[in-house]
Amino acid sequence: MFITAVIKIRPAIESDRDAIWTIFHHVIASADTYAFDPQMPRQDALAYWFRSDTHTYVAEIDGRVVGTYILRANQPGPGSHVANAAFMVASNAHGQGIGRAMGEHCLNEARQLGFRAMQFNFVVSTNESAIRLWQRLGFKIVGTLPDAFRHPERGYVDVHVMFRSLL
Repeated sequence: MFITAVIKIRPAIESDRDAIWTIFHHVIASADTYAFDPQMPRQDALAYWFRSDTHTYVAEIDGRVVGTYILRANQPGPGSHVANAAFMVASNAHGQGIGRAMGEHCLNEARQLGFRAMQFNFVVSTNESAIRLWQRLGFKIVGTLPDAFRHPERGYVDVHVMFRSLL
C-alpha cells in the first residue's frame, strides 16, 4: 500500500530559520540551479529570504521543514502587479510532490495578494525537473538568455524567463 505524506504549507516563523538555512545552503552549494554565491554566508542568505517585502513560507511533513519558498513583487512601482518566487526543497525530500505543492500554494497566495501574473527571471535550462513542473503549472518560456549561467559541470548554459497569467 502506498501512503502519501501530508504536506502542510504555512508562513515561515523565526524558529524556521535553521531549517531554511540548511535547505538554502545545500541547494546553493551545488551551484547548479541558482545564481547565488555558493559561499553566501548564513546571515546574508536569511536576510535575502526574509526581506521585508517578501512573503516567506515553509513546507512541512510530520512537523519537519522539507521545503521553502518566497513570494514578492518582481519589480517595484508600475511592475509590482507581477509576482516573482523562488523555491527550494530539502535534498532528502525530492520526489514527494513538495515542489508541486509549494508551486500550487504560491499561485493561490499570489492571486490572494492581488498579483495579476508571475514571472521567473532566471530558470537554468539544465534544471529540467523545475522547467517541467512550471510548465505543468501553466508557465511558458517567454525568453531564453544564451549562456547566461556558468554550470559547474556543463559550462555555460542557457537561462529561461518563464511567465504565466494569474487571471
